Amino acid sequence: MRPWQHVAQEAQEHRDASIARVQPEVPQLPPNLPTNVINIPHETLGRDEIRITEMTPEGLLGMLASGNLTATAVTRAFLRRAALAQKLTNCITELLVERALARARYLDDYYIQQGKPLGPLHGLPVSVKEHIGMEGLSLNAGYVAWWGKTGEEDARVLQILWRAGAVFHARTTQPQTLMHLETDSNLYGVTVNPYNRDVSAGGSSGGEGSIRSPAANNGIYGLKPTAFRVPTDGWSSTMPGADPIATVIGPLSTSLTGIKLFMQTVLASKPWLSEPALPPFPWNPFQIGPKRPLKIAILWHDNVVMPHPPITRALHALASKLKTIPNITVVDWEPHLHDEAWAIISSLYFTDGGAEDAAAIAASGEPWRPLTKWIIKENPCVKRLGMQEFFYWQEEREAYRKEYAKVWNGTATARDDQTGELEGVVDVILCPAGPGVAPSHNTAKYWGYTSQWNLLDYPALVFPVCKVDAEVDRAERGYKPMNDVDRDHWKLYDPKKFDGLPVSLQLVGRRFEDEKVVAVLEYLKEVIRLPFVEFP
Repeated sequence: MRPWQHVAQEAQEHRDASIARVQPEVPQLPPNLPTNVINIPHETLGRDEIRITEMTPEGLLGMLASGNLTATAVTRAFLRRAALAQKLTNCITELLVERALARARYLDDYYIQQGKPLGPLHGLPVSVKEHIGMEGLSLNAGYVAWWGKTGEEDARVLQILWRAGAVFHARTTQPQTLMHLETDSNLYGVTVNPYNRDVSAGGSSGGEGSIRSPAANNGIYGLKPTAFRVPTDGWSSTMPGADPIATVIGPLSTSLTGIKLFMQTVLASKPWLSEPALPPFPWNPFQIGPKRPLKIAILWHDNVVMPHPPITRALHALASKLKTIPNITVVDWEPHLHDEAWAIISSLYFTDGGAEDAAAIAASGEPWRPLTKWIIKENPCVKRLGMQEFFYWQEEREAYRKEYAKVWNGTATARDDQTGELEGVVDVILCPAGPGVAPSHNTAKYWGYTSQWNLLDYPALVFPVCKVDAEVDRAERGYKPMNDVDRDHWKLYDPKKFDGLPVSLQLVGRRFEDEKVVAVLEYLKEVIRLPFVEFP
């Protein structure tokens, strides 16, 4: 058996060779980078490259559709920006230089010959988390032993995006086991946050894939859709077919419109015709205007872990502004047994007791990463379930989902006598996207603000609000923790270290109300001018 270090070196050399093929070559950076590298692209790339790579997806697509930009020019700019991003944050597993440029040239030729874009995503560069399969490319789920595995074909969601005109230019990092709120592996090391290299970019993706944690940590938008709305055929993980907690694929974007474009494009292709597990639900536009009553409930905390001061400040700032909008009613949301929800979901994450993950790690001799050890070996809920135990936890899951539905229905103010339809029910929940902003490395050990909605299979949309202000967001003196987990988490807060980091929140809707969640945020952005500060 080859030493795992040799395999990791091969993976990194493959990545570095792909970056070296980017032309013009990205300049070498000084060995001692600043903690905050968010502005280095402006000091390193050309003016046109900055202009192109900092357009919103919808702005970029408009320029491509009008012929004011070519797909080749856009692809070259994004390849150089991705190469630089790797040097700054360690977020890339490989750049698809030749594939991307060949695709861009094809799209430019098509535009010249046909006089129109190939599809709604014509020329749009899209980066892809590495565990989403691409034909002939590595499909390793963060395990050294799986480095030699390759995708037999592009994952179904990528096939859809390709037919719509997308250009796949980069593949991005993932953690060992895919089960971290951080991105670190023995293949590539740790992906860091561009706002502060001493904190996490989120996980289980170095900026994309697991959606809400990386979106929140980096101050962008991310939608976790209801399960089975977006096709999942063609990705890599342990225990394929075991889905007591359904996993999802969703978009991250620098704009909310980019999120909507992704969902519209994917669902317009009718993916349920090829993947029968998907319900035949197209994307149905949902409109919210000043005359439509909107009821928003605020979850201030989950009765397990109190969010750090910047998160609470952001919630209060939004609540104050929402209360000034005539058609919006703001109420408090009482968390219903969120500690029990964690016991259920963490019992169902590894129904084999983590045996397959442990075997994949052992196959190469690679060491366990700290957060892998924490979620599997140190998690008291992880054990091999017998058949009856497995049935028990699935029944608990369904019972909890029914209880939560009852709680949500209980927010209604009336019921129509003829139809029985509830009136005045809460439309969405506004809540933290995590217990704090981007945490220090290897400390992301509280999942409750995201796993809660995974268990319930509710769509959840993360969005940027503001940034940490060390002078304002001071630690509360004399805070009395609710429990040991809360105490441990509260100790992690460091206003000086976190100063300037993005502060993000989350909107949550009921199952299959993805369109409503997006529409609510569209309306809020319009009436209260989110975010409150400029990003990046």
